[in-house]
Amino acid sequence: MKIQYNSPVVLTYTLICVTITFIDWITNSNFATMKEGFQHTLTGSWFTLYPKEMSLSNITSYFKVFSHAMGHGGWSHLLGNFSFILLIGPILEERYKSIPLLIMILLTATITGILQTMFSNVGLLGASGVVFMMILLVSFTNFQNGKIPLTFILIAILYLGKEIFNAVNPTPGTQNVSQFAHIIGGICGGIFGYFFNQKASAEKGSKSPL
Repeated sequence: MKIQYNSPVVLTYTLICVTITFIDWITNSNFATMKEGFQHTLTGSWFTLYPKEMSLSNITSYFKVFSHAMGHGGWSHLLGNFSFILLIGPILEERYKSIPLLIMILLTATITGILQTMFSNVGLLGASGVVFMMILLVSFTNFQNGKIPLTFILIAILYLGKEIFNAVNPTPGTQNVSQFAHIIGGICGGIFGYFFNQKASAEKGSKSPL
Protein backbone atom coordinates (compact mmCIF):
# COMPACT_ATOMS: atom_id res chain seq x y z
CA MET A 1 0.00 0.00 0.00
CA LYS A 2 1.35 3.40 -1.04
CA ILE A 3 0.04 6.86 -0.20
CA GLN A 4 -1.02 8.54 -3.43
CA TYR A 5 -0.74 12.27 -4.05
CA ASN A 6 -4.08 11.91 -5.76
CA SER A 7 -5.12 15.54 -6.15
CA PRO A 8 -2.05 17.72 -6.87
CA VAL A 9 -3.76 21.11 -7.04
CA VAL A 10 -5.98 20.62 -3.99
CA LEU A 11 -3.25 19.05 -1.85
CA THR A 12 -0.62 21.63 -2.83
CA TYR A 13 -3.07 24.45 -2.12
CA THR A 14 -3.80 22.87 1.26
CA LEU A 15 -0.12 22.52 2.14
CA ILE A 16 0.61 26.14 1.20
CA CYS A 17 -2.21 27.42 3.41
CA VAL A 18 -1.27 25.14 6.31
CA THR A 19 2.37 26.27 6.06
CA ILE A 20 1.41 29.96 6.15
CA THR A 21 -0.87 29.42 9.14
CA PHE A 22 1.75 27.32 10.94
CA ILE A 23 4.46 29.97 10.47
CA ASP A 24 2.22 32.63 12.00
CA TRP A 25 1.15 30.30 14.78
CA ILE A 26 4.72 29.68 15.96
CA THR A 27 6.03 33.22 15.44
CA ASN A 28 3.29 35.54 16.66
CA SER A 29 1.23 35.21 19.85
CA ASN A 30 -1.31 37.80 18.66
CA PHE A 31 -2.16 35.78 15.57
CA ALA A 32 -4.87 33.70 17.20
CA THR A 33 -6.93 36.73 18.24
CA MET A 34 -6.36 38.79 15.07
CA LYS A 35 -5.98 41.86 17.27
CA GLU A 36 -2.95 44.03 17.87
CA GLY A 37 -0.02 43.26 15.59
CA PHE A 38 -1.89 41.14 13.03
CA GLN A 39 -0.77 43.26 10.07
CA HIS A 40 2.83 42.48 10.97
CA THR A 41 2.37 38.71 10.70
CA LEU A 42 3.10 36.80 7.50
CA THR A 43 -0.62 36.46 6.85
CA GLY A 44 -1.37 40.08 7.65
CA SER A 45 1.49 41.39 5.52
CA TRP A 46 1.20 39.24 2.39
CA PHE A 47 -1.99 37.17 2.46
CA THR A 48 -4.65 39.66 3.49
CA LEU A 49 -6.28 42.17 1.17
CA TYR A 50 -6.93 45.64 2.62
CA PRO A 51 -9.10 47.56 0.11
CA LYS A 52 -8.17 50.97 1.55
CA GLU A 53 -4.46 50.27 1.07
CA MET A 54 -4.64 48.92 -2.49
CA SER A 55 -2.75 50.97 -5.06
CA LEU A 56 -1.95 50.47 -8.74
CA SER A 57 1.56 51.77 -8.08
CA ASN A 58 2.24 49.20 -5.34
CA ILE A 59 3.38 45.85 -6.72
CA THR A 60 2.29 43.98 -3.58
CA SER A 61 -1.30 45.04 -4.30
CA TYR A 62 -1.30 42.87 -7.42
CA PHE A 63 -0.11 39.89 -5.40
CA LYS A 64 -2.71 40.39 -2.65
CA VAL A 65 -5.52 40.47 -5.21
CA PHE A 66 -5.30 36.66 -5.31
CA SER A 67 -2.97 35.75 -2.40
CA HIS A 68 -5.72 36.55 0.14
CA ALA A 69 -7.16 33.12 -0.68
CA MET A 70 -4.11 31.52 0.98
CA GLY A 71 -4.20 33.43 4.28
CA HIS A 72 -6.36 32.48 7.27
CA GLY A 73 -7.13 34.03 10.62
CA GLY A 74 -6.27 30.94 12.64
CA TRP A 75 -6.58 27.17 12.71
CA SER A 76 -10.36 27.12 13.09
CA HIS A 77 -10.72 29.42 10.08
CA LEU A 78 -8.43 27.21 7.99
CA LEU A 79 -10.03 23.93 9.10
CA GLY A 80 -13.50 25.28 8.41
CA ASN A 81 -12.57 26.02 4.80
CA PHE A 82 -10.43 23.00 4.03
CA SER A 83 -12.87 20.48 5.47
CA PHE A 84 -14.93 21.42 2.39
CA ILE A 85 -12.06 21.81 -0.05
CA LEU A 86 -10.49 18.43 0.78
CA LEU A 87 -13.89 16.79 0.45
CA ILE A 88 -15.07 18.42 -2.78
CA GLY A 89 -11.78 19.39 -4.44
CA PRO A 90 -10.50 15.92 -5.43
CA ILE A 91 -13.85 15.13 -7.08
CA LEU A 92 -13.64 18.34 -9.10
CA GLU A 93 -9.98 17.81 -9.97
CA GLU A 94 -10.74 14.33 -11.27
CA ARG A 95 -13.62 15.63 -13.37
CA TYR A 96 -12.14 18.87 -14.71
CA LYS A 97 -8.40 17.99 -14.47
CA SER A 98 -5.71 19.84 -12.55
CA ILE A 99 -4.88 22.82 -14.78
CA PRO A 100 -8.51 23.90 -15.37
CA LEU A 101 -9.23 23.61 -11.63
CA LEU A 102 -6.13 25.67 -10.81
CA ILE A 103 -7.27 28.33 -13.28
CA MET A 104 -10.73 28.38 -11.70
CA ILE A 105 -9.26 28.81 -8.22
CA LEU A 106 -6.98 31.65 -9.35
CA LEU A 107 -9.75 33.37 -11.29
CA THR A 108 -12.15 33.12 -8.35
CA ALA A 109 -9.59 34.58 -5.95
CA THR A 110 -8.62 37.35 -8.39
CA ILE A 111 -12.17 38.34 -9.34
CA THR A 112 -13.20 38.33 -5.68
CA GLY A 113 -10.18 40.45 -4.74
CA ILE A 114 -10.81 43.01 -7.48
CA LEU A 115 -14.52 43.37 -6.69
CA GLN A 116 -13.85 43.49 -2.95
CA THR A 117 -11.43 46.36 -3.56
CA MET A 118 -13.95 48.19 -5.73
CA PHE A 119 -17.09 47.81 -3.64
CA SER A 120 -16.08 47.11 -0.03
CA ASN A 121 -13.82 48.47 2.69
CA VAL A 122 -13.72 45.16 4.59
CA GLY A 123 -10.40 43.30 4.74
CA LEU A 124 -10.38 39.95 3.00
CA LEU A 125 -8.52 36.71 3.68
CA GLY A 126 -9.29 33.02 3.52
CA ALA A 127 -10.39 30.37 1.04
CA SER A 128 -14.12 30.73 1.65
CA GLY A 129 -14.68 32.26 -1.79
CA VAL A 130 -12.99 29.20 -3.31
CA VAL A 131 -15.16 26.97 -1.10
CA PHE A 132 -18.35 28.54 -2.44
CA MET A 133 -17.02 28.27 -5.98
CA MET A 134 -16.44 24.53 -5.49
CA ILE A 135 -19.84 23.97 -3.86
CA LEU A 136 -21.66 25.52 -6.82
CA LEU A 137 -19.32 23.85 -9.32
CA VAL A 138 -19.84 20.35 -7.93
CA SER A 139 -23.61 20.78 -8.24
CA PHE A 140 -23.14 20.67 -12.03
CA THR A 141 -21.88 17.08 -11.89
CA ASN A 142 -25.00 15.70 -13.63
CA PHE A 143 -25.24 18.49 -16.19
CA GLN A 144 -26.90 17.65 -19.51
CA ASN A 145 -26.85 19.89 -22.57
CA GLY A 146 -29.72 22.34 -22.50
CA LYS A 147 -30.74 21.46 -18.95
CA ILE A 148 -29.86 23.13 -15.64
CA PRO A 149 -29.62 20.63 -12.75
CA LEU A 150 -32.23 21.12 -10.05
CA THR A 151 -29.48 20.41 -7.50
CA PHE A 152 -27.65 23.52 -8.74
CA ILE A 153 -30.76 25.66 -8.28
CA LEU A 154 -31.37 24.33 -4.77
CA ILE A 155 -27.75 24.74 -3.71
CA ALA A 156 -27.67 28.27 -5.13
CA ILE A 157 -30.81 29.14 -3.17
CA LEU A 158 -29.54 27.57 0.05
CA TYR A 159 -25.95 28.81 0.05
CA LEU A 160 -26.13 32.10 -1.85
CA GLY A 161 -29.54 32.95 -0.44
CA LYS A 162 -28.16 32.51 3.07
CA GLU A 163 -25.18 34.78 2.32
CA ILE A 164 -27.37 37.47 0.80
CA PHE A 165 -29.65 37.34 3.85
CA ASN A 166 -26.66 37.55 6.21
CA ALA A 167 -25.26 40.50 4.26
CA VAL A 168 -28.54 42.39 4.62
CA ASN A 169 -29.17 41.26 8.21
CA PRO A 170 -25.76 40.73 9.85
CA THR A 171 -25.74 38.92 13.17
CA PRO A 172 -23.47 39.99 16.06
CA GLY A 173 -19.96 38.60 15.73
CA THR A 174 -20.08 38.26 11.93
CA GLN A 175 -19.23 41.84 10.96
CA ASN A 176 -15.77 40.78 9.72
CA VAL A 177 -17.14 37.96 7.54
CA SER A 178 -17.27 38.95 3.89
CA GLN A 179 -20.56 37.61 2.55
CA PHE A 180 -19.73 39.55 -0.59
CA ALA A 181 -16.75 37.26 -1.25
CA HIS A 182 -18.88 34.17 -0.64
CA ILE A 183 -21.49 35.38 -3.12
CA ILE A 184 -18.90 36.21 -5.79
CA GLY A 185 -17.24 32.82 -5.28
CA GLY A 186 -20.58 31.06 -5.70
CA ILE A 187 -21.38 33.03 -8.86
CA CYS A 188 -17.97 32.10 -10.28
CA GLY A 189 -18.64 28.43 -9.54
CA GLY A 190 -21.98 28.59 -11.32
CA ILE A 191 -20.46 30.26 -14.38
CA PHE A 192 -17.52 27.83 -14.51
CA GLY A 193 -19.83 24.84 -14.10
CA TYR A 194 -22.12 25.94 -16.91
CA PHE A 195 -19.27 26.91 -19.25
CA PHE A 196 -17.14 23.78 -18.83
CA ASN A 197 -20.05 21.34 -18.88
CA GLN A 198 -21.74 23.06 -21.82
CA LYS A 199 -18.46 22.84 -23.72
CA ALA A 200 -18.00 19.17 -22.79
CA SER A 201 -21.57 18.35 -23.86
CA ALA A 202 -21.09 20.12 -27.18
CA GLU A 203 -17.85 18.23 -27.86
CA LYS A 204 -19.50 14.95 -26.91
CA GLY A 205 -22.40 15.69 -29.25
CA SER A 206 -20.11 16.53 -32.17
CA LYS A 207 -18.33 13.16 -31.77
CA SER A 208 -21.57 11.14 -31.68
CA PRO A 209 -22.28 9.08 -34.82
CA LEU A 210 -25.08 10.28 -37.08
